[in-house]
Amino acid sequence: MSSVLFLNLAWQISTLALVALGLAIVFGKLRIMNMAHGEFVMIGAYAPVITSSLGLSGWWQLPVCLLSVGLVAFVLERAIIRHLYGRMFDSLLATWGIAILLRETVELIFGRGYQSVSPPIGGTLRLFGADYPAYRIAVIVGIVLGFAALYWWSTRSRVAVRIKAMVGNPELAEAVGIDTARLSAGAFVFGCCTAGLAGLVLAPTIRIEPMMGLDYLIRSFFALVVGGLGSLEGLGIGAGIIAGTQSVLGAVANQTYGYLAVLTLSILFLWVKPDGIRSSSR
Repeated sequence: MSSVLFLNLAWQISTLALVALGLAIVFGKLRIMNMAHGEFVMIGAYAPVITSSLGLSGWWQLPVCLLSVGLVAFVLERAIIRHLYGRMFDSLLATWGIAILLRETVELIFGRGYQSVSPPIGGTLRLFGADYPAYRIAVIVGIVLGFAALYWWSTRSRVAVRIKAMVGNPELAEAVGIDTARLSAGAFVFGCCTAGLAGLVLAPTIRIEPMMGLDYLIRSFFALVVGGLGSLEGLGIGAGIIAGTQSVLGAVANQTYGYLAVLTLSILFLWVKPDGIRSSSR
């Protein structure tokens, strides 16, 4: 495997894991099938466009991203989502409608045309004998460190313990004084914000447009199908298999074969191992 292919593989796996993280939290922990997940990625990707149009410096991209995504997620959770926890089919229909509404709203504000932004870090770095964009290397390192911190938090934090108790038995969790409504709202907003953050870091490497979210929703779902719900390990395994398969086949053949292989693999897992390779026990 060439150095560039290896680095591209690391880029694809790390970014897919970040994109899928929010869906894993909302779907795996709250039992909400968030069909608007891709639209939160899209909103995050528009943050650099917003800051540029307002004449703000690049340092404002992260606050604008988190504020816009967090505000939209908070309003939706208060108005709609909180009534749908545990109701998978109802949440699928409701969030599908939300996804259409968000796409149309963004299209009304920014138009249908493609947008592009420049990476905040330019140039290349020499790594493993190959020149590779410095921005992508910084993102890969940042995602790895972020997941390490999240894993540490999930094993040490009292909030994480309360979330696990809420997922395992909501009634018992409420009986012992855990505010499940507040925890659920926080988990939903956090999951949406991670999707927005993924859109922000991907923005300099993709074409930004209102319909971009669907592809990220599908690939995130495939990663969870293969890896399993409820654990960071499962998310990492699923992202590695899905992104690795698509990236390698896309490099040696073309992207069509990559998508076909990913679709076939996901169908096989749904048929043979519907819980994925690694999922948390309930």
